[in-house]
Amino acid sequence: MKARPNQRLSSQAMAFVLAGGRGSRLKELTDRRAKPAVYFGGKTRIIDFALSNALNSGIRKMAIATQYKAHSLIRHMQRGWSFFRAERNEYLDILPASQRVDESKWYLGTADAVTQNIDIVDDYNIKYVIILAGDHIYKMDYEVMLQQHVETGADVTIGCLTVPKAEATAFGVMGVDASGRITDFLEKPKNPPTIPGDDAHSLASMGIYVFDWAFLRELLIKDAEDPNSSHDFGNDIIPEIVKHGKAMAHRFAESCVTAGLEDEPYWRDVGTIDAFWQANIDLTDFVPKLDIYDNSWPIWTYAELVPPAKFIHDEDGRRGSAISSLVSGDCIVSGSEVRNSLLFTGCRTHSFSSMEYVVALPQVIVNRKAELKNCVIDRGVIIPEGLVIGQDPEEDGKWFRRSEGGIVLITQDMIDRWSRAKL
Repeated sequence: MKARPNQRLSSQAMAFVLAGGRGSRLKELTDRRAKPAVYFGGKTRIIDFALSNALNSGIRKMAIATQYKAHSLIRHMQRGWSFFRAERNEYLDILPASQRVDESKWYLGTADAVTQNIDIVDDYNIKYVIILAGDHIYKMDYEVMLQQHVETGADVTIGCLTVPKAEATAFGVMGVDASGRITDFLEKPKNPPTIPGDDAHSLASMGIYVFDWAFLRELLIKDAEDPNSSHDFGNDIIPEIVKHGKAMAHRFAESCVTAGLEDEPYWRDVGTIDAFWQANIDLTDFVPKLDIYDNSWPIWTYAELVPPAKFIHDEDGRRGSAISSLVSGDCIVSGSEVRNSLLFTGCRTHSFSSMEYVVALPQVIVNRKAELKNCVIDRGVIIPEGLVIGQDPEEDGKWFRRSEGGIVLITQDMIDRWSRAKL
């Protein structure tokens, strides 16, 4: 693709989003949906953050590779992301694992997901490709990363988080020289390399990679022919470039988008029940670590047409109220108390019930006199009258999934099992 003078790099790029993972550490939340399709923040899905970053960065060509239980993800894409117009040179393709290359092969790894769709990427006529994970929460301007990639003449530029050395053992970690060139790429090392001049911190991979498409295309074809490869970016492609090419680290702090109130760059892998709960509850803080109210960098999603939230009854002990909470449209808080909680679209809470530090996904119904604390409630769950959760860890653990951090996950199957036992 030949660039025009003053043409933004993002207009010459496409985003290839890897959204096929189950996210098994989210337990029952991913029994019916892939991790990128899990709800987050009151209205959105996790994948909306990567896609919104791309859109706000000026990228108008995107592809989403799906695999595990993709129906709800594909439906969300159709409903919320169908505004791309081919006549404006905009494209969004959904690429399910469909045995296009070999009838015995699904996507074998993250790199293979791109390899199997080389012909589709070729049709986009792009110069750069940004590989993104579809399951992280953050705001980032990819144009800044693209600029660094071009200015340094890198074969690959890798988005990196600055993390304490002790926490880096859970990541793929970069060893870098003073110029930011990556000299080592280590997967979950026991003794992570640190940043030059900063012995307390390491650079951890965000799973964001920028390539020249012509370079990556050739590398993928070579990797596909290697019987010893796992066809994965982190395990195979990136170490190969670090060893034989030029890999550069891009620090997230340089391209993180903030509204000015946040005190540090925000990135979260909400891959466990505890992390998912915490990231949602963080949004209820007086000054949240992630500003989702920043209209200059909107998080795009499927905008349902629903009526406003409603609060009813005003008697002592029966007052519809919400304190330090996010309450989405079509919620009715009826004579109940909601504190430090997040209610997704269409929730109903009935008289004399209480919710504290609760993340309730869409269409949850909380019946009278229920008392809920430190919970994540799956979509459509009906909480029985008088149910108490969050006060007796042993009792909670009998019927529901209780995390290491003490957060209780509630699904309708668990409620049904509890109800049968109480009859």
